[in-house]
Amino acid sequence: MSSAKNDLSDEIMCPCSGTTRGKIQKLFEDGLDIDAISRRTGAISGCAGCEWDIAQFVKELAGLQGK
Repeated sequence: MSSAKNDLSDEIMCPCSGTTRGKIQKLFEDGLDIDAISRRTGAISGCAGCEWDIAQFVKELAGLQGK
């Protein structure tokens, strides 16, 4: 089962910057918001085609943490 989790964390959410789901989750858990994550990784700053997916993922993470 852990391999399925690893597969998701290795999923690239932003093809322009190569930012993975796992990287976004780690930065969120470190206290960064979506704007800070974008500045740190370059995600959303290219074609912005990933903006909706990343925003939804961050909302899900916030919901899991009760934020």
